Amino acid sequence: MRSVIGLSALFGTVVGSYVPVLWGASSFSLVSLLFGAAGGVAGVWLGARLST
Repeated sequence: MRSVIGLSALFGTVVGSYVPVLWGASSFSLVSLLFGAAGGVAGVWLGARLST
């Protein structure tokens, strides 16, 4: 159960960090960091929903 949440949080962080690259922003920018954090939170939420 715990690994599902961790894997989905990791996946959400990676995908969220990559989203600003799609519109030309740097992958090492503040926007990428914020999107990565939001993706991580969304990944934890999704992982919690999947594991129950």
